[in-house]
Amino acid sequence: MGQKINPLGFRLGTIQSHHSFWFAQPKNYSAGLQEDEKIRNNIKNYVQKNRRTSSGFEGIARIEIQKKIDLIQVIIYIGFPNLLIEGQRRGIEELQMNVQKEFHSVNRRLNIAIKRVEKPYGQPNILAEYIALQLKNRVSFRKAMKKAIELTEQTDIKGIQVQIAGRIDGKEIARVEWIREGRVPLQTIRAKIDYCSYTIRTIYGVLGIKIWIFVDKD
Repeated sequence: MGQKINPLGFRLGTIQSHHSFWFAQPKNYSAGLQEDEKIRNNIKNYVQKNRRTSSGFEGIARIEIQKKIDLIQVIIYIGFPNLLIEGQRRGIEELQMNVQKEFHSVNRRLNIAIKRVEKPYGQPNILAEYIALQLKNRVSFRKAMKKAIELTEQTDIKGIQVQIAGRIDGKEIARVEWIREGRVPLQTIRAKIDYCSYTIRTIYGVLGIKIWIFVDKD
C-alpha cells in the first residue's frame, strides 16, 4: 500500500522552510495555528471581495507570517497586479485595518507587506486557481490541465504533475485523472518540489486539485 506524505513537510529543514515563524508554549500552540489560519483566510476573503477585475483570480502565491512579542509581520506574495498593488499604501492600510478588527490584541500590532512574484505561473497555488476557474466555466478538465502546463513553459521549471479527483465532468462515479510533463522526483529530498492542494466546489460536488512542480535540484 502506498504511503503518501506532503512533499513540503517531507523536505522541511533541508531545502524547504516554514511559512510561519513563531514560538509558543505547548498549551498555546493550537491557538497560534488557528490565529494563522484566520489571518490567511481574512486576507484571501478581502482580496476576493475587493478585486478590480471580474476574472476571479486572487493571484496569491503564499502568505508568510512572522510573529514577535509586539508585532505580527505578514508578507503576501502576489503573482498579478491587483487592488493591493494598484491602490498601493491605501489598499494595504485598508487590508491591515480589516484583519486587525478580527483580533482583539492590544499588545501586538499588525504589519502587512506585499512582494511581487516574477513568474506567477511557476507557482502551484496560482496554477490550481486557474484550473479551478476553468472547471467552474465548464471547460473540459483535460483542456484545462493541458493549458495550465502550457502556461508553465514560460518559467524555468523541470517538470510538473497535475491531478484532479472527484466527480469529473459530472459523471456518477468519482475518479482520479492526472497528467505529467517532464520529471517530478518526489522521493528525492534534495529536489525542490513546490506543491499545493486546492479544493473547488462545482454544481456536481467537490473536486480536489493537486499540483507538483519540480523547480530545481540543489
